[in-house]
Parts: sequence; C-alpha cells; structure tokens
Amino acid sequence: MQISINANRCEPSPMRKFHPYAVKAQKAGKKIYHLNIGQPDLPTPKAYYEAIRSFDERTLEYAESPGKPILIDAVRNYYQGLGVDLDENDVLITTGGSEALLLTCLSILDPYTEVIIPEPYYPNYTTFVHAAGGVIRALPTNPWEGYRYAKRERIESLITKNTRAILITNPGNPTGVVLDQEEMRMIADIAKEHNLFLICDEVYREFCYDDKFGVPTMARFRDIDENLVIIDSVSKRFSACGARVGCVVTRNKELQQALLKFCQSRLAVATIDQIGAAALYSVDADFFLRSKAEYQRRRDTVIRKLRQIPGVVVEEPMGAFYLMASLPVDDADKFQYWLLEEFSDDGDTVMFAPGAPFYETPGKGINEVRIAYVLNQQDLERAMDVLAKGIACYQRTVMKITPPAEM
Repeated sequence: MQISINANRCEPSPMRKFHPYAVKAQKAGKKIYHLNIGQPDLPTPKAYYEAIRSFDERTLEYAESPGKPILIDAVRNYYQGLGVDLDENDVLITTGGSEALLLTCLSILDPYTEVIIPEPYYPNYTTFVHAAGGVIRALPTNPWEGYRYAKRERIESLITKNTRAILITNPGNPTGVVLDQEEMRMIADIAKEHNLFLICDEVYREFCYDDKFGVPTMARFRDIDENLVIIDSVSKRFSACGARVGCVVTRNKELQQALLKFCQSRLAVATIDQIGAAALYSVDADFFLRSKAEYQRRRDTVIRKLRQIPGVVVEEPMGAFYLMASLPVDDADKFQYWLLEEFSDDGDTVMFAPGAPFYETPGKGINEVRIAYVLNQQDLERAMDVLAKGIACYQRTVMKITPPAEM
C-alpha cells in the first residue's frame, strides 16, 4: 500500500498538532489559555440562527453547485457596498475559505508550477498548493522589518517561467501586515505585467486598525479582472467559523468554468449553512465597528505585555487578529511541549502556534510564534502573564540562562 506523493508533502497543522498533549495536560488538571487557533469568541449575529430556525422546507435538498442564489446575491450586495460590482457568475460559494483556496489551486496549478507567497504564511497554503502538485516560492520577510514584503524587486526576483500565481493575505495571517493602496497597486501591476494570477485571501478585510487602510480589496482594480482571484469567507468577519461558508470571487470566465467543474463534482455546499450565511450579510455596519474595536483593544494588550518581556521582538500588527513574535527561546516547538508537559503557574499554562511551519524556508521561524488574540480581556491578560513566567522559567531550567543580577 502506498500514500500519494502529494499527501506526503503535506505537514500536520501547527495550530492543532499539540492537541493530544493539551488533552493530557487538561486531564492532569491544568488550565490552558489557547492562543494557538484563530477561533473568535465574539457572539455570532443572531440573524444567522434566526434564518436557520425559520427554514421549513419539506425536503432538505441539494443546493445549486455554484451556490444558492440568495447567498450569491447577498455577497454581491456586500461587495457593491465596497464599490465593487459583480455579476452572478463572478461568485462561487464554497465550503469555507479553505475550499475556495483548494479549488483555486486545483484550477490553476500543474505539477511543479510555482506560487509566490510571502513567508511566514498560513500553513494550510502549503497543503493546498501541494495537493495540486505545485511548488511554493517563498518571499522572505523578517520580524525586524515587521514582516513587510511589498517590494517590487523582491517579488520580481522570484518570478520564473514556471510561475503561475502570487498568493497574498491582506490583512495578513499570521503577521497582521496590511498593504496600503500603493503597495496593492504595485503587486497588481506585477501580476498584470507578468501575466500571473493574483490570489488575494481577504477574509480579514474588516479588521484594519488604522483608518488610512479603509476596507481594503484588490477587486477595485478593474484592469486586473483576468488576473484576480479573491478568497472570502463568513468565518472571521461574522465570527461564524463553524458555518463553513466561503466563496471565490473572480471575473476571469475561463477560471470560473474550471472552478465550476470542481463545485459540481463536490455537489453542493450545505444548504442550511448557506441560508444562515446569507442572513449574516444583513447585519448592521456597527457590528464590524464593535468587533474591530474589541480586537484592537486585545491587540494593544498583547503588544504591551510582550514588550515587557526582555528579548522579545514584535511589531504592532495593523490588521487581522494575529501577530508573529520572536521569543528569547532556543526552539518554540520544544518550548510549547515543555509548557504543556512540564510547566504551570498556579495550574495555568498557555498554547501558541510555533513559527517554523509558517515558513517554507528550512531553518526559519525556529524561535518565532503566532499568537491569536481571540480571548476575552481578562483571560488574555492572564495568558500573557503566564507566557512571560514560562519564558523566564524555561530560560533558567532548560536553556540554563542565568538572569542578570539586579543593580
């Protein structure tokens, strides 16, 4: 028996691979503060549940393969509010943003063709690209530059005859980097000039903490209609991760037909979830303002706490609800195992996502971590205090670092 080469190229999720150790720690009586998974704790709008409760069709039928018209129209109306006009065929509903990315990769990549992705990046991008037989060409960044990557010369230096696409997340997961309008225009120009697809994962679009960014979307650049693919989802925007409803937005007719083949092959996205998701798009704009204000408060807490820890390198993220930080430890992976198996502070410990799997380049991100600031304020304060104490204890007991004597 043999497992496929593409499956063997994929790695376990760095956000979930510590789950068995977390279960063991909890059975031992530890309380774990989860900073490892981007699961928002804000309430899902009631409109979602009300729409589901009012669904009373006699038979729960397959939905249309491209998506239910009520949801497609809701998505189009939402984009119209951003100043973007879409035709009905420009939107294909998917099972979350993850399927949108997978189907996009399956539609545009051949074996050994390449996708340029700024690193660190969402690790599941590796799975999607590898499942399609593709290769990732990493665009390097570093914590000392705030993980910024929008440099024309850096991007163009990675383009080869095998390059098919550039894939970016804006606002960024895991870095929280947000592109300004000039940077977005420059990347759009590169895609157009080199005849590449530009895949923009914009699921965190509403979470920008500086008004200068507005509500960013590449879809406003009409001269790249043939190049552009937008990945979108209700998961983070509406705090509805369990709904598993996303979409691909593209005006490229040939790509639409390719995507539709895969949509038809998997039959349909869940009917009930689409009904609920359509209702989400009716929520008042104040919902986004409240959500953004809450996450900004949490971001400020995490940044303040991290900057109190000697040796931490971190830049203030401008979007999403993640940040990457370089910790003063020898190996973040080893440190996480130790936090779960050996350490507690009054019975408490903490989980994050170790940074190395967010990189394609071997050896990078070894002492970096992604932190998702999705806990309530009190728990977040406690989690960061536990992390600080854990770092100090790890340095003393494992790294054998003696703290400097107080003056």
